[in-house]
Amino acid sequence: MRHILKCEECSVYSLKEFCPNCGEKTLSPKPTKFSIEDKWGYWRMKAKKERGLL
Repeated sequence: MRHILKCEECSVYSLKEFCPNCGEKTLSPKPTKFSIEDKWGYWRMKAKKERGLL
């Protein structure tokens, strides 16, 4: 079974590994698995703050 993929550059959905419009690699649009006991939350928040995403 194949899953739908999304191009991060042009926001096109496809079943192919590479975007048919721009040729960039497509990624799974599904969010990461949620866990109450977030083992990596501190590091994720730190990385986002360093990159100015928060």
